[in-house]
Amino acid sequence: MDEIDLKIVSTLQKDARISLKKLADICFISAPAVSTRLSHLEQRGIISSYQTSIDYKILGFPIKAYVSLRLSAKDKNDFYPYIKSVGNVVSCDCVTGSYSQIITCYFKSTKSLDNFINDIQRFGETKTQIVFSTSVNQRPLELTPGKNYF
Repeated sequence: MDEIDLKIVSTLQKDARISLKKLADICFISAPAVSTRLSHLEQRGIISSYQTSIDYKILGFPIKAYVSLRLSAKDKNDFYPYIKSVGNVVSCDCVTGSYSQIITCYFKSTKSLDNFINDIQRFGETKTQIVFSTSVNQRPLELTPGKNYF
């Protein structure tokens, strides 16, 4: 990836609906050149989708929770299809540590969250954290050419 590709990706992280013309102006290249670069970034898997940020509280899902699950290897084949089918789950990551899965989910009520936790415990022990407030919302990774990162 060169500096122009980084500029394209960085800009798209902030506004995935930006026009090709505006993106071309920002990168100082033509719109067809931007289109070609976008195609290459998609083919390489660097850009996998274009998404909209949603405020789930406004949609009626005020309870955000992180559910850690200690999943045994023998249950993985049943667990992965199950967790993909739960509409309240926005992400599920396999992690290191005493729990093997961290599930991010949104619910309309603590009762609904409790029902989910009761259901998921058939796969293993859980630990749940409910979010009270968020000081930094999900944001793009800063991609500045030549900058040192930790």
